[in-house]
Amino acid sequence: MDFKLTPKQLMIKKITREFAEEYIAPVAEKSDQNSELDPKVMEEMKRMKFFGTCIPAEYGGADLHDDTISFCIVTEEIGRIDASWSITTGVHCSVVAYPIYLFGTEEQKQEFLVPLAKGDKIGAFCLTEANAGSDAGGVETRAYQDGDEWVLNGSKIFATNGGIANILLVVANTSEIGKRKQLTIFIVDTDTPGYSVGVKEDKLGVRASSTCELVFDNVRVPKENILGKVGDGYRLGLKILDYGRILMAAQCVGLGQAALEAAIKYSNERVQFGQPISRFQGIQWKIADMGLAVEAARLLTYKAAWMCDHGMEYGLVSSMAKLKASETAMQATHDAVQIHGGYGLMKAYAVERYFRDAKMAEIYEGTSEIQRMVIANHLLRGKFPEV
Repeated sequence: MDFKLTPKQLMIKKITREFAEEYIAPVAEKSDQNSELDPKVMEEMKRMKFFGTCIPAEYGGADLHDDTISFCIVTEEIGRIDASWSITTGVHCSVVAYPIYLFGTEEQKQEFLVPLAKGDKIGAFCLTEANAGSDAGGVETRAYQDGDEWVLNGSKIFATNGGIANILLVVANTSEIGKRKQLTIFIVDTDTPGYSVGVKEDKLGVRASSTCELVFDNVRVPKENILGKVGDGYRLGLKILDYGRILMAAQCVGLGQAALEAAIKYSNERVQFGQPISRFQGIQWKIADMGLAVEAARLLTYKAAWMCDHGMEYGLVSSMAKLKASETAMQATHDAVQIHGGYGLMKAYAVERYFRDAKMAEIYEGTSEIQRMVIANHLLRGKFPEV
């Protein structure tokens, strides 16, 4: 197995890092404080095709649909600077644009995928509800057919990109067989009458990322806007989440890397008892553990991406990657704050923001507890990673 990045992947890493440091880094703290993404950065992101990273060029994307490792590199490098931008583009690409590319009709791709890939429209995946969080099958938003249209009623919460989204993938209950709900995924244009944005959440971390309640009041959707088939939403939803977890893992790797680099820089500069604190064994062991955990998370994330690109079953490994990377980010940012001492508690130092962002990552895109359930269910049935 070759662990070396290709020349193309190294170039993508370099370009993305330079972009993030030039355009995102200067406004990251302000964006966090204002709970709003910088519109100038948005335009630059569109220019760089970051909103179409995993979409073929024929649909306006960056043509990395068969190179998920490169997608991870892009997400990681953006996450190293600002988790809010990383989750904004990561969610948009991985659980909205990419599913339309995989499961959509050609008509759906031309109408919805092209503007998503170009960044002209932003996407949100709408699954979570007040009574349907970790229990994805508990969706209460309903849809019934009325002639050539379906009518949606209900609400979603904690929708990443919700306040800025133009195109939604909405999971709704379309029928029930016995006690089991039949879920269907609808592509919804937010200009449709009856749709509205509710509460904008005031969050602990990734504050610049838009997270909102979304309300559907007799929203009429053409039958042509069903993604896949009626009743196939639960199966497709699980596949969408499997892919999305790879990118959330990559975001967390970037966050952990940022914490590691900040801790190294500070410990080499901070002098106590007549020497840099990096010379104390207590600090060295923290740095060693951080570096080890970040690299392990990166390798697991890249493995999941590699398996995806080679047509292998990767759901187990993507859950492992998301779990490992998010908990690594939390521990790394915790240690970075500790190494900074009192300064680590101050907003003048980025590790304070990293710490808040990392906590979010242990919950969204499937909590750590859900990931452990998914992993255990695979292993207890004798389903181990293929490689």
